[in-house]
Amino acid sequence: MTASRTSPRKVLGRLSLPERTFVLDALRTETVGGVLLLLAAVTALLWANIPGLRHSYETVGHLHLGPGSLGLNLSIAHWAADGLLAVFFFVAGIELKRELVAGDLRDPRAAVLPVVAALCGMAVPAVVYTLSVRAGGGSTQGWAVPTATDIAFALAVLAVIGTSLPSALRAFLLTLAVVDDLFAILVIAVFFTDRLHFAALGGAVAGLAVFWLLLRKGVRGWYVYVPLGVVVWALMYNSGVHATIAGVAMGLMLRCTSREGEEHSPGERVEHLVRPLSAGLAVPLFALFSAGVSLSGGALADVFTRPETLGVVLGLVVGKTVGIFGGTWLTARFTRAELSEDLRWADLFAVAVLAGIGFTVSLLIGELAFEGDAVLTGEVKAAVLTGSLIAAVCATVLLKLRNAKYRRLCEDEERDEDSDGIPDVYEQDDPAYHLRMAEIHERKAAEHRRRAAEARHGLAEVPGGAGDEDGRPA
Repeated sequence: MTASRTSPRKVLGRLSLPERTFVLDALRTETVGGVLLLLAAVTALLWANIPGLRHSYETVGHLHLGPGSLGLNLSIAHWAADGLLAVFFFVAGIELKRELVAGDLRDPRAAVLPVVAALCGMAVPAVVYTLSVRAGGGSTQGWAVPTATDIAFALAVLAVIGTSLPSALRAFLLTLAVVDDLFAILVIAVFFTDRLHFAALGGAVAGLAVFWLLLRKGVRGWYVYVPLGVVVWALMYNSGVHATIAGVAMGLMLRCTSREGEEHSPGERVEHLVRPLSAGLAVPLFALFSAGVSLSGGALADVFTRPETLGVVLGLVVGKTVGIFGGTWLTARFTRAELSEDLRWADLFAVAVLAGIGFTVSLLIGELAFEGDAVLTGEVKAAVLTGSLIAAVCATVLLKLRNAKYRRLCEDEERDEDSDGIPDVYEQDDPAYHLRMAEIHERKAAEHRRRAAEARHGLAEVPGGAGDEDGRPA
């Protein structure tokens, strides 16, 4: 049996250079967006809880805009949830397509780990929530609320606490969130569509078909796709299917593989343009009009006493951690894969805890699950914020314990001693790299020999030498 068959497969090893470059670029934008998301959430909480401002928050959120004749006379909060989040899900669709055709998910052996981890990270919180509300006699309608991970919020926490998480763990978190978003979209489409207007749905499908044909024909120009995308979104909204599904569908249609003569695929170019809009504007504005919940002592106490809200907190803090860590460990165990020698299972556990931060999609599902019950909707939102805060604090403690190790790993990944723009760890098998390093070391050695000769020459010019003491040898 050959060595390649007997050597165990490594999981969460160092990323390839192109994948690392893409991941770091994507995470950089998401981190900035995550900080804006945090600021928006804090602003919403202050706006909704300061006595003199509380009424204006509710007034602005319920202000209606849009043409009623087209079924689009929506409140500001509704526009943020159904309109702006369509941009977020459009980017999520592109991310998923890229992962499937050019990223880690294109290789079934590499894809199994994040996919199983994401599935377990959704199933276990749903079970934890259901058991909690069953025991307390609550409503099971919110079972999907604690199933979603908010990658932007998680990255914002990493940015605030200043931990140097290795790129492999960041990529795992990103891929996990992409798969998580896919299943969250399916949950919204399947479980939160209670009525269908088939004429509008047919129009939306026809619009998507036109969108796809234009892409296949190579038609270019935002002035073609943006109006068409708006029409598809409006038809999808009026069909009864959640309007964000339109964003995902259009994102999945974009080509994410490069052809000859292309530096970047169309999907990558569009994602590069739209991601800042999603992370910097769409998601923070959604947070601004969704996170404003009462934080009175009684409301916070209810989070831990009401079965629905307690189920959300336990689902995010306990269910997410157990599901993601357990799914990852079991997958590695049964596929006989080994963790990268640079990491420990404690690192995976900390990332699993961090994935318990559920914000954007959790808030959206909470609004859909308890639509019509404003009091319970507000309490569930408070539970999402509370559970996410607990997960963030716990993850901060766990990650800080290993931060010195993470910092060394990141320094190794970034080191570029030959200054060619490529980290040295990616050039260990390149003879040209070693020849360049040999020249660099030879120049340094020659410089040191020159300085040694100068020092020796200067020493000889001192009467009696360095060891001289009153004209006598030391």
